[in-house]
Amino acid sequence: MTRLITALSDVSAQYRAVFCDLWGCLHNGRTPFAAAVAALQAFRAQGGVVVLVTNAPRPKPSVVNQLDSMGVPRDCYDEVVSSGDAAQYALVTGAVGRRIYHIGPEKDNAFFTQFADDLQDTVAAEVPITKCALIDAEGIVCTGLFDDLTETPEDYRATLLYAKVNGLKLLCANPDIVVDMGETRLFCAGAIAQAYDAMGGESLYFGKPYPPIYDLARRRLAAINPQITPEETLCIGDGIHTDIQGGISEGLDTLFITGGLAADQFGADSSNPDSGLLDAWLLDRQLDPTMSIPLLR
Repeated sequence: MTRLITALSDVSAQYRAVFCDLWGCLHNGRTPFAAAVAALQAFRAQGGVVVLVTNAPRPKPSVVNQLDSMGVPRDCYDEVVSSGDAAQYALVTGAVGRRIYHIGPEKDNAFFTQFADDLQDTVAAEVPITKCALIDAEGIVCTGLFDDLTETPEDYRATLLYAKVNGLKLLCANPDIVVDMGETRLFCAGAIAQAYDAMGGESLYFGKPYPPIYDLARRRLAAINPQITPEETLCIGDGIHTDIQGGISEGLDTLFITGGLAADQFGADSSNPDSGLLDAWLLDRQLDPTMSIPLLR
């Protein structure tokens, strides 16, 4: 049975670092949540380290630029780790070949051109990756849908069937299935990869809940403070099968945001979730977060 808390400050003294999700926790894709910003600022003020861990398919420099454009203050976090960062290493080392077909919007092109400082040496040592037409590709990189406002995974069935028949691997740069943009729910790259797996294709995943992104998060945390232990690290997120499953699999404490993606499952008042409904919902998914909170605050 998960423990319901009202604020991060209720438990912050137990932790020296947090791995905090972005979308649904710190912002809604358009604007930051003031209470979440204040909670992370307060955690840092008492000496804690905040690592933003996101399934965004773009690399760290692009994610930071996006946070800046939304007005997320830089004093509420210390470091950023993205699914894009974790997947880029696999890309440049040829996990899906050297000639790749890209499924995703133009805004994700930074995945192929921008790299965090700790990946630059690897990039420089490898043979460049070339984007090409599907018919010439050795593999696929999926960062999202071409147009997530109008398309669904079903629109990609023909492409995925062609890829499967030709034995192409699909590198998924964002394992999220859906995300909420304001009041609109959009499909993510994970939905494409899930559809490819279902038809017998092979997808490679690098974001939450898979180990590569946590390995990178721990390395970047250690660069800030190598003395922080796993027992002193808390994973925060609203994705039960990404943020929470990932944290549990890594042996880390977890804080589930009930007012995010699953807000409609716990009663009419998202700020006051029904504990009975919450426990039943978690039991059905066979996951038990250390704690839960309506919103990050």
